Amino acid sequence: MLAMSNVSPSGTPMAASPLTRAVLEIDEYASGLGWDQPARLFALVDTARLRTDEPELAAQLGLDDAGSVAPLTPVEQDEIPSGTPLDEFLGTIAWPGAVAGCAMTVERLMLPPSAEASVPEGLDEAGLASWVSAHPERQEVRMTVAVLRDGARESALRLREKDSPNEVLTGSGLVPGLAEALAATFES
Repeated sequence: MLAMSNVSPSGTPMAASPLTRAVLEIDEYASGLGWDQPARLFALVDTARLRTDEPELAAQLGLDDAGSVAPLTPVEQDEIPSGTPLDEFLGTIAWPGAVAGCAMTVERLMLPPSAEASVPEGLDEAGLASWVSAHPERQEVRMTVAVLRDGARESALRLREKDSPNEVLTGSGLVPGLAEALAATFES
């Protein structure tokens, strides 16, 4: 289990919205691990509730100092089984009530919209992946997407070729498919 700080090295909050702060914190954590990493899943817990309900765990995670802790604490979950499609894996998740939201970070190859017209017809998923990986305009991107039970969403995108904290794009609608899949993990 890993809990991370929502404060930059200078001690200033990274973003105003608690969800945006959590997404940027997870992006920074994933960046520290380097590229070519597997997908990672995080529970987002209310820090104050965690301190009240689970004081020992909060202390273990370094969350016992109320003055310097963000409202949401990302807690990394067990590794996603390799070879399992993400949609199938997410379909098996049910979060306990103490979890306020969840987030996932995944790496993908993407092409600019201009390349869409040149996609060969009739490719299966493996063939399309192979074609994209060989395309000269491909870009590697790390996507971090988070959702809350109340429907709030946030995303961060980082291109491998512009791997800098100052080059991270954020927005609530950047990765709608993954956001929908994560939101579905809260439906009963």
